[in-house]
Amino acid sequence: MDIGDIITIWNAHQEHPKKLSKSFRKWDGKTPYSMHPLWCATTILSETTLDEQTREEGALALLYHDILEDTFEQLPPLLPERVKEIIKQMTFQGSEQEMKEIWNKPKEIKLYKLYDKVSNLLDASWMDAEKLKKYRDYTYGLAHDVEAQYGNLNIHKLANGLFFCSTFLG
Repeated sequence: MDIGDIITIWNAHQEHPKKLSKSFRKWDGKTPYSMHPLWCATTILSETTLDEQTREEGALALLYHDILEDTFEQLPPLLPERVKEIIKQMTFQGSEQEMKEIWNKPKEIKLYKLYDKVSNLLDASWMDAEKLKKYRDYTYGLAHDVEAQYGNLNIHKLANGLFFCSTFLG
């Protein structure tokens, strides 16, 4: 991941979104959408207990993970084929499909999706109670699966903290 990758995703989300609303985060309508994949990509890089390949592939995949779903842009040709395949496996037609099919995906896909879901929960003030519960329960299930595969990562701690706060503190 380098500055060129960051500029590419920034421009894709700001200049070429499929919907104007996809240029900004839903919770405030002001935060550039690009902050989401950037947060996901930089957060996985802090997981020093993960092996270097998982961190590096994960950072690139997370940086580009919403390009196909939310913009008119394509993945850059120079992106490693393995990362392109990861992104394709992370791409679903909608949350219902994702919540059903994720459990049959390789463990790293579930790991990377956990970063995506935790980031979304950080911005979940726009969700109604029913959607929030479903999303939180799904994320908690991912966190449990990821912990069984990778141990107690920082993202797992964040997911558990969000689950506790949103469940018990409202």
